[in-house]
Amino acid sequence: MMLLLDTHVLILLASDQKKLPDRAKKAIGVSHLFVSAISALEIGLLCKRRRLRLPVAPETFFERALEQHGIEEIPVDGTIGLRAAALPDLHNDPFDRIIIATAFEHELTIITKDGTMPTYPNGRTIWD
Repeated sequence: MMLLLDTHVLILLASDQKKLPDRAKKAIGVSHLFVSAISALEIGLLCKRRRLRLPVAPETFFERALEQHGIEEIPVDGTIGLRAAALPDLHNDPFDRIIIATAFEHELTIITKDGTMPTYPNGRTIWD
């Protein structure tokens, strides 16, 4: 299975795996993992706005998380950007729209606790 990690899942995987449900942990353990490059921006902004506190700088956290867990980063390109803009207006969060478009573009299942993501036509998600 190939999974795209939502930003909050990447943070939990790298910092507090006990908060991941068993189904999510099991899927992560047997899957090829990907993350959208937009998650780096989201983590950086969460730290800047003091909504997330990390033991190291956001760029260090992001790089280490990818390296330690064998996660492949998918860049955001024009195709993904346009696909995100064309999505139905079920989500106002631009980060989530990019993540959803990335999953569609690369035929990935998203691992997320976000209840809106699975409501997109053909959206595939895993959580609990």
